[in-house]
Amino acid sequence: MGNICRSPTAEGVFRHLIQQERHEGWITTDSAGTHAYHIGEQPDRRAQQTALGRGIDISDLRARKASVNDFYEFDYILAMDDDNYRLLSDLCPLEHIDKLSLFLDFSKDYSETQVPDPYYGGDQGFEHVFNLVESASRGLLADIKKRYT
Repeated sequence: MGNICRSPTAEGVFRHLIQQERHEGWITTDSAGTHAYHIGEQPDRRAQQTALGRGIDISDLRARKASVNDFYEFDYILAMDDDNYRLLSDLCPLEHIDKLSLFLDFSKDYSETQVPDPYYGGDQGFEHVFNLVESASRGLLADIKKRYT
């Protein structure tokens, strides 16, 4: 929603995975929110601490709001939950609707379909979000490799 918890965590995890597998040259990533609450701000302190605890620095990321141009620039537009999926769907040009999906559609490790927003919870919620997006990131990278290599 505001691009300070789930999405930057996912971007950081996926970016780290891309670097580990040496795919920086052909895969780019970016995160955005569906609301303008925190534009220009760093990720939530708890998201940063959780990521740093797993060896990933997301302090360089800044919140931004999703735009129609994202559907032209990126091959995948991934929503964290049904509410954000709906908002992105409303923004999406019809010819690019096939690019939009839920992020956890790429996870093989969890039965959950939505990444819960940890903002109003404790540190444990950020740990759970990290685990979910780490699983989905592995599945997303596998999908990209299958589709584009």
